[in-house]
Amino acid sequence: MYEKQLHKIIYRLFNEDYIFKPNVNWSAVTSSLFSVRITDKGCLFDAGGSAAFPKTQYIPMLAGFLNSPVCQILLGAINPTLNFQAWNIGNLPIISENNELFNLITELVEVAKQISKNDWDSYEISWDFTQNPIIRTEQPNLEQAFNTWQQQNADAVAEMKRLEEENNKLFIDAYDLQDELTPEVPDEQITLTRADREKDSQRLVSYALGCMMGRYSLDEPGLIYAHAGNQDFDASRYQAFPADADGIIPLTEMHWFEDDATHRIQEFLTAVWSKDTLDANMQWLAESLDKKANETAEDTIRRYLASKFYKDHMQTYKKRPIYWLFSSGKQGAFQALVYLHRYNESTLARMRTEYVMPLISKMAAYANSLETAKESSDSAAEIKRIEKKLQDLHKQQAELSSFEEKLRHYADQRISLDLDDGVKVNYGKFGDLLAEVKAVTGEK
Repeated sequence: MYEKQLHKIIYRLFNEDYIFKPNVNWSAVTSSLFSVRITDKGCLFDAGGSAAFPKTQYIPMLAGFLNSPVCQILLGAINPTLNFQAWNIGNLPIISENNELFNLITELVEVAKQISKNDWDSYEISWDFTQNPIIRTEQPNLEQAFNTWQQQNADAVAEMKRLEEENNKLFIDAYDLQDELTPEVPDEQITLTRADREKDSQRLVSYALGCMMGRYSLDEPGLIYAHAGNQDFDASRYQAFPADADGIIPLTEMHWFEDDATHRIQEFLTAVWSKDTLDANMQWLAESLDKKANETAEDTIRRYLASKFYKDHMQTYKKRPIYWLFSSGKQGAFQALVYLHRYNESTLARMRTEYVMPLISKMAAYANSLETAKESSDSAAEIKRIEKKLQDLHKQQAELSSFEEKLRHYADQRISLDLDDGVKVNYGKFGDLLAEVKAVTGEK
């Protein structure tokens, strides 16, 4: 046991000999069937459950047994509650002398473990994520790529079901419980991810934004840039689809900027598949993102990016976002994502001079054009429509003007980030320039 006083808080480390070692672990309390996970070396366990640390070669055997219906019936006999302590597991009678059983279970569990890992690694939050799985299918267009990914998911679920049922049968036979138990596993107990057109399309957009930011690249697998302050950022690693020059991606309801997210999504789809398939891919993606009848595909994607993407991003990263949304406010006059690893002391000044100030001028010119159109129109309905646009535009102009003043104030401070402080602390350094401040920091 290790005890140390830090900032008047006493903390203690227990079981230091087992830290970072491979293990089989389970949640202390469960309202469903008891189950365990295999954790490889390099990971920590916490107080939310318990872990067993057999010799490495015995881990698959133990995991196979603890996930079998034989274990369920034995646990029900010795502890008919929802709370499973370490001693409950330690008291279970596990067969250890049957070499044939040991070898068969080890092989089954290792294959099942790899299928589970492949499933987990298909998503950005995995340390070993390499590339969006839809793109990895290398199909000629987006629809065929998704269909292939969907079939791969279904095949993985079927194979996992087969492996689990074979595991169950081996243990049922070994314990001679054929009259009491069956090896069948319901589909809903297979916890692998199923393909979902809407969610997978959202993940594809997230990956595209990651490529725009330079976090990922179409040229290389895995994480490309996650340093600090934009230092040592190598633009040459993004040939197929260039990363954004400054890590600032506008998300606006209108096409004010050539490097806004919607325009770059089109470039991304062209880079991954081809110019010939762009229209079909845009249409398929828009329909996946709840396209409305009166919208073009570009309108739908622009609406999703401006109003929904950040909510999905916050959910994916558990309120610790890696792309931060700078927002002028409820009117949505200006929004831009900034990759926290590429943020530096000059980012806010660049955002102001290259995006916000030009947008002020563009909005003023647009307002003048609307006034001219209103004066020259003979249609009452058209005049009313223009007046409504002008009313909304004036609200956005007022919001943008206020945002520009605040942005200038923070830009002059040349705020730096210390990534060791974490997202919560760093996110709170920008006042209300950022969206969802309370959700991230817990404070206004």
